[in-house]
Amino acid sequence: MALSGRRVVVAGLGSIGRRHARLLRERDDVVVEVVEPNEAARSALTAELGVELTTHTAFEAALETRPEIVWICTPTRLHAEQTIAALQAGSHVFCEKPMSDSIGRARRMKASADASGRVVDIGFYLLWDAMRDLKRRLDAGDLGQLLHAHARVGTYITLVNSVSRYQASNPGSLFFDYSHQPDLLYWLTGRAPRTVTTTAFRGGALELLSDPNVADIVLEYDGTLAATIHLNYVQMPQRHYYEFVGDEGWAVLDFETKQMMLGRRRAQTIETIAFPQERDDMFRAEHRAFFEAVAGAREPETSAADGLVSTAICEAIVDSWRTGRRVLIAP
Repeated sequence: MALSGRRVVVAGLGSIGRRHARLLRERDDVVVEVVEPNEAARSALTAELGVELTTHTAFEAALETRPEIVWICTPTRLHAEQTIAALQAGSHVFCEKPMSDSIGRARRMKASADASGRVVDIGFYLLWDAMRDLKRRLDAGDLGQLLHAHARVGTYITLVNSVSRYQASNPGSLFFDYSHQPDLLYWLTGRAPRTVTTTAFRGGALELLSDPNVADIVLEYDGTLAATIHLNYVQMPQRHYYEFVGDEGWAVLDFETKQMMLGRRRAQTIETIAFPQERDDMFRAEHRAFFEAVAGAREPETSAADGLVSTAICEAIVDSWRTGRRVLIAP
């Protein structure tokens, strides 16, 4: 179905909001407007695009114009409140990850989505391209029985690129900034963990700090699967990779080298596959899927129900960090 002239209001012009606005403007089927109270952020987008977009002075004022779609790129604490307001105004909603910083608010967000009849999609852009190839291999049983999964992200550049530097004043930001990893492990394995144990701290002689800025997370599942996640706001250049181990083989997907390595136990071979994808292309794929969902051609890639799972995991991770205990995950 051809789409034409859909009004999209992008709320929030931090680095991720500017990227969405820029890529949405490539499309010939939407008209992009923005909500951003910060003049410097608005100027940065204007300089990047070479044109000034229609700007709303406040989120509520934008909703009064009845946009068909609202793109939520604001701080995490605002996601649920703004999504619910947009749904009540009759808009479809694309909400950047994470769904919320609270499982309670996330549940209210899902209830509003269910009642609205509108599309709500949570933006986890890493689910595309090379990651889909890895999922196909896991689903096909190429690694045999999956026994262990590991995700690692070390990225000081996230603090450098942060416009508001909210990480310095919001304890636990590391975990919600990188809700990608719990979501990916759930999406790739099809299994939600039962408990989580977190070890984390703030350290290092760095100009930009968050609390914590180094974390190791252990996820336990029912049955024979274990998973670990390492996150840090220290490494530069950044590191970003995933490793999966099964009884018939293993796979490593490295986003920095843009390679996937596949080890096969019986053949005793290691195959290296290049995937020269660009980050913008992953966002474009995410956008295509969302607009197809709005047109009724498919289900949202990450529904509100899916988003509840990663929100519950992240909340449990934070709880374990604060209490020093193993925490039960209850979505």
